[in-house]
This record gives sequence, C-alpha cells and structure tokens, in this order.
Amino acid sequence: MFTLDQLRGFVAVAEEGHVGRAALRLRMTQPPLSRQIQRLERSTGLVLFERTSTGVALTPAGRVFLDEARRLLTLAATAPLNARRVADGTAGSIRIGFTAVSALTVLGRWIAAAAEHLPGVDLVLTEMVTRAQLDAILADEIEVGLVREVPRSDLLASRLVHTESLVLAAPSNHPLTRLGRPPELADIAEHDVVTYSPSEAWYFYELVVAAFHQAGVAPRYVQHISQVHTLLSVVNADLGVALVPRSASALRLENLAFLDVRDIEEGTVKLHCVWRTTHQNPALAALLAKVTT
Repeated sequence: MFTLDQLRGFVAVAEEGHVGRAALRLRMTQPPLSRQIQRLERSTGLVLFERTSTGVALTPAGRVFLDEARRLLTLAATAPLNARRVADGTAGSIRIGFTAVSALTVLGRWIAAAAEHLPGVDLVLTEMVTRAQLDAILADEIEVGLVREVPRSDLLASRLVHTESLVLAAPSNHPLTRLGRPPELADIAEHDVVTYSPSEAWYFYELVVAAFHQAGVAPRYVQHISQVHTLLSVVNADLGVALVPRSASALRLENLAFLDVRDIEEGTVKLHCVWRTTHQNPALAALLAKVTT
C-alpha cells in the first residue's frame, strides 16, 4: 500500500520532470525521494517513469496514475474540512417530509433559510401525508417532517411552526359569494360541501366535522377528497363548497373565490415540525435553530 508522502513525491517529480528539482521543491534530499518513487512503483506494480537525457518522463501508466494521485491528494486535503463542516452542520443533507399545503407556507421559508445560512446542506424533499411522515421518521427514512398533529411519544420532539384559519372556497358565482357579508357555518351547511377523506386526510376531516358540530349544523357532504389541491379542483368544477386552510387561497383557479367564515376562529389549523429525539444529524440541528426560534 502506498502512502500520501509517496504520492506527493510522485506528483512533484512528474511536474518537475527531474528528481533533483522535485527534491528541492519538497525540501528534502534526492536519495530519499528516489526511494519513495521506487517503493511506490513496487506497491502499484507499475513503471511510472522512464529516464531521459534531461531527467525523467512519465510512462503511459504514469500519466494515468498522475491524475488519480492528484485526486487522492485533493481528497486527503479536503477531507478534514468537509468532516468539520458536517460536524458543525454546515454540510451534509437533511431528508424532509412535508404535506401539500405546508409547501405553500413553511417549506418555502425553510428552503430559503437553508439557501442563505446553510448553502452546503442538501435538502431532500418528499411529499407525504402526516401519518406516512410519522412512520417514515420512526423508520429513519426521513429526518424531519411538517405534520398536522404529533402523537405523544418519548421518541419524537416537535415544535409548532405555523397556524392559520379555515376559509371557504366556493365557485365564484355561488350564492354564498353574494351574501353581502362573511358567511357563517350555518349558511354553508345549506349547500353541498366537499370535504376530506377520513382515512387519508383525517386531520382536516376531523377539523371540519368539529367546526360544523360546534355550530350546531349538519352539512351535506357530497365528496371526500384526500388532497387540498384536488379538493379545490372539485370546487372549481362547481360540485360544492369546501373549508380549506387560508394558505390554500394561493392556489388560484379561474372559477374559485375564497371567503372568511365569521364563526371560525383564527389559528384553527396548526402545523408542527417533528423529528426523532435521538437524531444525530448536525445539519438538522443547524436548520432547526434557524427556522424554529
């Protein structure tokens, strides 16, 4: 096996074309350098140089080996720096799960913060519903998630990162858009309501059901949809109205109107980031310090 000193000696001789000049460059005498080259040739089983009238020249194998030797020396020089960057969280990668709506709010801020403060960190993004994210965190398939609800567990840590209200999405020519005032839940319950899947979008499903229950009304649910953007497409097709997070109003479609609902409180919709308490990714710690303080 060859050493880094042998590689440095080889590169110096290759670049100088002369063992004596290479020895001066390396601040050593010629005999030890010659022995380094001989040991390198024995360990590789290659003839790297041939003698010329003015010094030495690389053989074809030596020319190929020179490129690899330079690469290995560069890697050896940068390895400690790269390791320090990983250790202090300024390099590496973070696997992030997110819900569709969180991409309209928190995820964008996270991406911007990482680009500004942690440019050496790669973000690996995967869209998942909350339940799939929690399973993926526990299985170490992602390291942090943007989820709607966090179960109590000693394995998970979390922080509230965003709150918003529910608003009404309705076709632009719908009667609820012509009331002359913000609609109430009782008004909405008189019309067909598109809502969420109780299995795949349980957080929003329960939120909507609870809102109407507290208002003492029972709407007529006509469709159950798992994703907010798909739900808005159904409303845009004039198949009903829906309660959606306020941030979803950024998804403008030609036949959609968004209205505040008088009897829905602000901060109804919550978004948390969650990660394993035992994670060992310095880059994740560095990102969380930037985005959750």
